[in-house]
Amino acid sequence: MRRLARLARVARLMDTAVRIPGTNIRFGADFVLGLVPVVGDAGGALVGLVILNEARRLGLPARKQMEMLANIGTDAVFGSVPLAGDLFDLYFKSHRRNLQIILDHFDLTAEGVPRR
Repeated sequence: MRRLARLARVARLMDTAVRIPGTNIRFGADFVLGLVPVVGDAGGALVGLVILNEARRLGLPARKQMEMLANIGTDAVFGSVPLAGDLFDLYFKSHRRNLQIILDHFDLTAEGVPRR
C-alpha cells in the first residue's frame, strides 16, 4: 500500500496539485515543466516511466503496461507542440490515467489508497 500511496502522490503532484481559483481546472508540475521546450516534456515523460516501472514491479500485465506507455507517449508527443501542447497538458493527465490503470488492476479506488 505504501507504494500505491507514493504513486498517488506523484501523480497528483504531476497532474492536479494546483486548482485555478473559480474553476475546476487543475494542473501540476507536468504542465509547468511543459512550458520549457523539449526538456520539460522529456522530464514529464521520465516521471511517467518511473511510474510505469513501479507498475511493472507490482506485477501489472504487459497489456496494461503498454496502455500506460501509450499514455506517456501521447502526453510527450502532443505536449511538445508549442502552445497547443501546453493546453493539451491541462486536459490529458497521463500520470493520473496511469495511476487509475494500476488501481483498476488491483480493484482499488483512489479513496482506498492511504495518503501516507
